[in-house]
Amino acid sequence: MSVSVIIPTMNAGDALGRLLDALDAQTQKPDEILIVDSESTDGAPQRAAERSRVRLETVKRASFDHGGTRDWALRRTSGEFVIFMTQDALPADVHSVERLLAPFADARVAMAGGRQIAREDARPAEKLMRENSYPKESRVWDASDIPRMGMRAYLISDVFAAYRRSAYLQAGGFDHPIMTDEDVLMAERLLHAGFSLCYRGDAAVVHSHNLSCAQQFWRNYRIGRVFRRYASRLESASEMGEGVKLFRAIAGRLLADGHPLACARFAGDCAARLLGNRLGRLAEARAMRRAGSGT
Repeated sequence: MSVSVIIPTMNAGDALGRLLDALDAQTQKPDEILIVDSESTDGAPQRAAERSRVRLETVKRASFDHGGTRDWALRRTSGEFVIFMTQDALPADVHSVERLLAPFADARVAMAGGRQIAREDARPAEKLMRENSYPKESRVWDASDIPRMGMRAYLISDVFAAYRRSAYLQAGGFDHPIMTDEDVLMAERLLHAGFSLCYRGDAAVVHSHNLSCAQQFWRNYRIGRVFRRYASRLESASEMGEGVKLFRAIAGRLLADGHPLACARFAGDCAARLLGNRLGRLAEARAMRRAGSGT
């Protein structure tokens, strides 16, 4: 089994060194690590490239594209299996990579995602959201499960995800250009190409964010635009329905655990997410109408 790891970076700082140290300590070590850097000014990618098995490619920051740049990077690696990670994710233990790759013993599995565990400094709501979205239990599914799973059928994150190269290429690769959620659309492609997907709850990375309401707004604005553009491919999966269920679950837990202020903050975060998503969808609908009319 040959394994390539691809890590997009921009001013990763010390986090990149810690990530590379953790990858070097894995029971299943990568055969090659490709860092795709967007004009960092902190010197971290150059220092990282001095390590064995690590290669550095640079792209213009303005031209970075979540789907196009990752596709470009994948085609510059050679591993039978390709793992995408982000610069701020850290394997939770030395078995993370090995366990993430284990499902590929089944030839039907084309993509596997790992668990995300919140950092110690994560807010209470962020910790609960990671627990909800990335449970301990593993699962395998295919296209026949989409009606039952809804949006969750597509939720594998390139924060820590592995692809079977042959299946990726057969399905046509990442959509691009794309603002975000290239992994969601790749999951959809693979499911409808007849492959299975797997989530491994025992293959974990430590990863979370304490985003401001403004950051939540703009993140979800981009998500809204993507989901509106590709609505026909995502069938009846409702991110709104998933969002409502998530809000109820998290808010209930926060109140039950005695965190009323955290619950109020979470409500504000959710309002920012909802507003961003709705405005993003409206903006994309207008852009699609203009493109359709040739204006």
